Amino acid sequence: MQNEVITGDNERIKSFFNALDRMMAGLERLVKTHKPTLGGERYLTDREVSARLKISRRALQDYRDKGIIPYCQLGGGKILYRESDIQKLLESGYRKAW
Repeated sequence: MQNEVITGDNERIKSFFNALDRMMAGLERLVKTHKPTLGGERYLTDREVSARLKISRRALQDYRDKGIIPYCQLGGGKILYRESDIQKLLESGYRKAW
């Protein structure tokens, strides 16, 4: 039996570290996009909703002012939207192709 010194140049070591890097990148993406639920419901910020709907934050404020979109306002002026309300709004405006 021959003793072998394993270094960072070994293909198995390189492969292991590449897999580890991919796993860490995936975990970082998950942490960035994960929103914990409150009572089984996810809440979104105005920035997230405007990005999803592809509208400006000012247009989103107009929707709030006109009663088009439901929201929750916390102390300090923080506005949150239930994800399910956003989904309902999108579904109500859906028009099938002819």
